[in-house]
Amino acid sequence: MKSILTQIFQIRFLLLTVLLITTNCASSQTSKKEDQKKPNIIYILADDLGIGDVSLYNEKSKIQTPNLDKMGKEGMQFTDAHTSSAVCTPTRYGILTGRYNWRTPLKEFVTWGNSPSLIQKNRLTVAQLLKDNGYKTASIGKWHLGLNWTMKNDSPEFDHFSDKSERLNFKNIDYSKPLKFGPNDMGFDYSYMISASLNMPPFVYIENNKATMIPTKITERSRKKYPFSSWIKGDVADDFKHEEVLPNVVNKSISFIKENANKEKPFFMYIPLPSPHNPVLPIAPWKGQSEIGSPYADFVIMIDDLMGTIFKTLKEQGIDENTIVIFTSDNGYATTNDLKTLKQQKHSPSYIYSGYKGSFLEGGHRVPFLVKWPGKIKPNSVSDATICTTDFMATCADIINYDFKDNEAEDSYSMLPLLTNEGDYLRDATIHHDKYGVFAIRKGDWKLIVSPNSGISASGETKKHKDILADEILYNLKTDIKERNNVAGQFPEKVKELKELLSQQIRNGRSTPGKKQDNDAITGEWPQANFAFKK
Repeated sequence: MKSILTQIFQIRFLLLTVLLITTNCASSQTSKKEDQKKPNIIYILADDLGIGDVSLYNEKSKIQTPNLDKMGKEGMQFTDAHTSSAVCTPTRYGILTGRYNWRTPLKEFVTWGNSPSLIQKNRLTVAQLLKDNGYKTASIGKWHLGLNWTMKNDSPEFDHFSDKSERLNFKNIDYSKPLKFGPNDMGFDYSYMISASLNMPPFVYIENNKATMIPTKITERSRKKYPFSSWIKGDVADDFKHEEVLPNVVNKSISFIKENANKEKPFFMYIPLPSPHNPVLPIAPWKGQSEIGSPYADFVIMIDDLMGTIFKTLKEQGIDENTIVIFTSDNGYATTNDLKTLKQQKHSPSYIYSGYKGSFLEGGHRVPFLVKWPGKIKPNSVSDATICTTDFMATCADIINYDFKDNEAEDSYSMLPLLTNEGDYLRDATIHHDKYGVFAIRKGDWKLIVSPNSGISASGETKKHKDILADEILYNLKTDIKERNNVAGQFPEKVKELKELLSQQIRNGRSTPGKKQDNDAITGEWPQANFAFKK
C-alpha cells in the first residue's frame, strides 16, 4: 500500500515540477518578448544649433539639412519646443533628471571641465531608470555636467557641485585613475565622452569613467587669431584632435548600434554632440560646401550628413521600425559663431524669433525638436504643443510603465500622448531660465519675464543692460511673436496670475503634482528668485 501511495506521490511531484519548469520557461520567454517589444531609444542633442538652422523650420534658410528634414517628415515636428535653460549645462541636467536645473546649486551659467558633478549621487537619471528596466545604456559625446576626478597631492575633492567658483586644480587631476563619480555611476553601461564643451580643457577622451590617454602637452588656440575656432589653454592628450571629435562621436555611436541591434535587451543612447558649438571645425568633404561661404554653415551641413549615417545604420540593422529617435538642441544659436556673416547672407539662425543663446527671449530656448517612431507616429505630423526638454524622462517612464516617486523627475511631463495621439499631455506651464538666472514663465499664449534687470541684455549679449527694463515684462506670443510690446500694464491680473504660479512652482520644489520637495540650494544670494520667497 505504501509503495503505491509513494509512487502516486512521486508521479504528482514530477508532474508539478514539470509544470513549474514549463511555466517559468514560458514566463522567461514572455519577459524576453516584452523586452524585445520595448523600443530602442536614441536622444541626439546638438550644441548651440538654432531653430532656424534646420531648413524644415526655416523656409528662408540658407543652410539645407535634408536628413533632418526627412526625419521630421517621417515623424513629428514640434514647433513650440523649449530647453529648460538658454545655456547648455542646465539643459543637460534637465534632460537626464527630468528636473529644472535652477533647483540645483547652479543658479546661472555652466560648469567647466574641472567642475565637480552637478548630478548628485542620490538623484535618479533617465539612464538609471531605463537600465533598471532592462535597457542597455550608453552616453557618447559631450558631457558638460561636471565630473568627480580623482585628485593627487592631497588636493581637495568634492562630492558634488556646490558653487560655480569651486573648480578642481588641473595640475592635481590624476588622469591615470578612474573618475570617482561619472556617467557609469549614473546608469550608463557604456560611456565615451569629452568632459565639457570642445573649447574647454581638459582635452581628453573619457571612456567608461577613465581617460583613454594621459595628457602630456598643453594646447591653446587664441580667439584673436581664430575668432570662431578657438579654445582655452589646457591639457591635451596625444589621441585628441579637435577636428576629429565630432566624427569620433558619430563613429562610436554607430558601433554601439551595430553591437546592440537585435539583442534581447533594447538599448538607450544619449548622444550629446559637441557641435556646432565653438570651435567651428568643419573638415573635408564638408569644408567649403555651403552656398553662403560660412564655416558655421559647413559645420551644420556636416552634422546633418553624419545624422544621415546614423539613420542609415538603423535601417541597415533592421531596427528603425522599433527605435525612437529624438533630435533637438541644448539652446539657441550662439552669437559667437560668426553671426555677422550669416546676417550678411540673409540667414537667420533664430528664424522669426528674437534673441539668441543665453537670452530669456524665444531665440534663446525655442529649439528644433524632431521625433521619429515608425508605426507609432504618423508621418508628417506637426505638434504645436508647448513642450520642454525636461519631459524626456517622464516620456520614457510612460513607455515602460514606471511610476515616479515624489523625489524623482519633479518637472517632467510625458509627451507620449502627443506622439501617439492617445491621452492628454498634462503640462500647463513652462518655466524658462536665462544665462544669468532670470526667470520667465509661459502659459498658453502668455509669457511673463520677472526681474530682467538681474541678468543680461535681452539680445543674449553678456553685457549688462544699458537701459533699465520694467520689473515685469508680459508678452502675448500669439500677437507678438517677436516680443516687442510689453503689455504688463494692460493686463495686471495676468501678470499677477503668472507671477504667483511661478513663485509657487519655485517654492514647491516641483511643477508636477506630488509632495512638496526641497530645492537643493536656496541659501545665499539668489536675486533672480527673491520674488518667489517674499511673504
